[in-house]
Amino acid sequence: MADREDPLVAFKFGLEIEGKLSGLFTIVSGIGSETEVVSQKVVNPDTGETIVQQIPGRLTWTPVTLKRGVTSSMDIWEWRQAVVKGDIEGARTNCSIIAYAQDNTEIARWNFENAWPSKVVGPEMDSGSTTYMMEDVTIVHEGVERVS
Repeated sequence: MADREDPLVAFKFGLEIEGKLSGLFTIVSGIGSETEVVSQKVVNPDTGETIVQQIPGRLTWTPVTLKRGVTSSMDIWEWRQAVVKGDIEGARTNCSIIAYAQDNTEIARWNFENAWPSKVVGPEMDSGSTTYMMEDVTIVHEGVERVS
């Protein structure tokens, strides 16, 4: 009988900036990359037949969005403030997103190069609501690698 591996189930996600855990998040989306597809006409020299060949174009890294309940931690807002003040070089950093199981063991990790927060959004506030206040951060980067 073939070995079967069930999909990983994450309980929470951590954002680690330069080796320091900066916060725990409940939702992460957008981890990945995309290569543009370029159509190129090629003529077969033997038959004269024209074919369209699909070749890889520019590589782009997709922005990553993380969402969490509002806490007293100001790490994300301070990181974003560096960008707002124009210190993009100071804001660029390597970071990781870590998926944790319910027993707090690390089950997966993605490392990002030269990441910086392009957007931070505070919570929608409604005093009659019974839901948590949520905030989100969008991180852009220049490379991602899944390492575990």
